Amino acid sequence: MSRNAAMNFDDWLALTQLYADYAAAVDSGQWDLWPEFFTDDCVYRLQPRENHERGFPLATLSFTSKGMLKDRVYGIQETLFHDPYYQRHVVGAPVVRRIEADRFECEANYAVFRTKLSEATTVFNVGRYIDTVVRTPQGLKFARRECIYDSEMIPNSIIYPI
Repeated sequence: MSRNAAMNFDDWLALTQLYADYAAAVDSGQWDLWPEFFTDDCVYRLQPRENHERGFPLATLSFTSKGMLKDRVYGIQETLFHDPYYQRHVVGAPVVRRIEADRFECEANYAVFRTKLSEATTVFNVGRYIDTVVRTPQGLKFARRECIYDSEMIPNSIIYPI
């Protein structure tokens, strides 16, 4: 199927549910759920918009397998020390750019809000996801997720997944 092919309702519902479930999982603080949204040989990148648009490879975070995502989860849970905070994702509906047999290329805008325990909520990170989603026996999974954030500056550090 090409870019102009129509998506059937069941696939659209599954894709939309994948995006919603992902946001709910990373907002829940149950970090072990995060890698399960990805294929074993996935790519997850967090990159400033300027670098992305100029074709520069430098990314703030870059993982190239589900194993690397699991290592990040271990780091979040066991080795990283930081002020605790909550995050909340607001994600737009995915825009399907291309459809192939068992593969969808999609984009969606996102905003992540951060709330530290004794502070007001702030806008933490805003941008768009550029995704490749594939059909697996376990359902739809991200084969590639690029989080392209708009600001050239990020506050302090990024601990949790975007």
